[in-house]
Amino acid sequence: MLLRFVIAYWIISVAIGLWASLKVKNTKDFAIAGRGLPFYMVTATVFATWFGSETVLGIPATFLQENLHGVVADPFGSSLCLILVGIFFAAPLYRMKLLTIGDFYKKRYGRGVEVLTTIAIVLSYLGWVGAQISALGLVFNIVSMGEISKLTGMWIGSMTILIYTFFGGMWAVAITDFIQMIIIVLGMLWIGGEVAGQAGGVGVVVQHAADSGKFSFWPQPNFAEIVGFIAAWCTMMFGSMPQQDVFQRVQSAKTEKIAVWGSIVGGSLYFFFAFVPMFLAYSATLIDPTMVSGLIDVDPQMILPSLVLKHAPMIAQILFFGALLSAIKSCASATLLAPSVTFTENILRGLVPMNDKQLLRAMRIVTLIFTVLVTLYAINSDASIFKMVENAYQVTLVGAFVPLACGVYWHRATNQGALCSIFAGIAMWLSLTFSAEMTPEQIHKLPSGLDWLIQLIQPLQVFTPQGAGLLASIFGMVVGSLLPQKLKHDPHVHHRLRNSHLHPDTGDEQVSTRLGH
Repeated sequence: MLLRFVIAYWIISVAIGLWASLKVKNTKDFAIAGRGLPFYMVTATVFATWFGSETVLGIPATFLQENLHGVVADPFGSSLCLILVGIFFAAPLYRMKLLTIGDFYKKRYGRGVEVLTTIAIVLSYLGWVGAQISALGLVFNIVSMGEISKLTGMWIGSMTILIYTFFGGMWAVAITDFIQMIIIVLGMLWIGGEVAGQAGGVGVVVQHAADSGKFSFWPQPNFAEIVGFIAAWCTMMFGSMPQQDVFQRVQSAKTEKIAVWGSIVGGSLYFFFAFVPMFLAYSATLIDPTMVSGLIDVDPQMILPSLVLKHAPMIAQILFFGALLSAIKSCASATLLAPSVTFTENILRGLVPMNDKQLLRAMRIVTLIFTVLVTLYAINSDASIFKMVENAYQVTLVGAFVPLACGVYWHRATNQGALCSIFAGIAMWLSLTFSAEMTPEQIHKLPSGLDWLIQLIQPLQVFTPQGAGLLASIFGMVVGSLLPQKLKHDPHVHHRLRNSHLHPDTGDEQVSTRLGH
């Protein structure tokens, strides 16, 4: 019965997505739903996009192993990202009438920065989408009682999500997200009530967790612990901001006010509902401690699905796996669309001139290619779902966040400063990431000069690679912008962008109008 439900639900979801494709007439419809989404749909798509496999499977597993301290990146950092985007970035970005986040970098800093940040953004999606594809394979394997292998489940999941994303774009994502948000909320609350009853009540579970130290959140009072804690928080909070999926939800809103409040409310809902899977997973330690002890060090992501399969009635199983599939599908469809649209608009379009019809076709082809690539990445990755998502945002944290924030709020930020910020941040991050795995003997074998440089920056490992990369990115932006400028820069571009809402809209075809034009 469970497998039949999954198949039926999957077919209905694809059908709804294909129906939504009837609304797609041009690239603006495909990429940002024609800037026509009402408040409830913007809120739903913000919530549903972020409530993915890591929320249902990854976060609870990490919580059981590392207490509340271990999930500082998600949901604490990720929900704050959405709220801060709504407060500080939604309004100014919405007024610019852009198609992608890459268009902002083009208008503010020029073609070079546009290409570099777009590459960083697209690469960052490998981990996030890979986590969703990996989770789909896991779910199909579980509900089929092993009849469908995890590998086969990955391909089934990714290809069926591709179908409605390929045709329906952001309209399909938004409409399915709205339906899936309802299923997620109802399913999680229902199964929460079932599990709480078996564990002795919500109060019993919460008190037991508190007595066991599970609510330990703040780091130990030493420098390394504090810095690592802050770096993990900032990775998701700031690294997720320069992302196309976040930007799409802002740009898809019908009005500026909806863009702002949709992000704030969606982020707040995500934060509160992210605690439901953590509650469910901890309840398992009271209901079936033997099962938990057998999985905690082997495959902790299986604790929550195993609890539901062993101890919940069929209706609760259907609702749980329905909510889980909804969470994964909504996240996967959005994160397949976002990098594909960005790559096509901000890299391919600069290489091959295209009209709107050709651009729409190219976006769909790139979506197909990216789906295949990310599925192969997920198949060959052995990282946990939580780690795949957490690591995904390091590259955008060190390479794209500072140019975004300074581009919006610092009028002295220049093209040269942005390029220095990108190169300094990524170089520092890569150097510390790779050198962390090297022995002193391996470092000494590096080419002359490079070994000296690696040894020089090694003490910065205390800040973590992404933390040191963020500091280097800030340093590069400030120094590069204040030094004599060797690159051409328009000193009035910041003022024009900040006041872009004073200019009339030039129409759908000019939604991504270039600064040079």
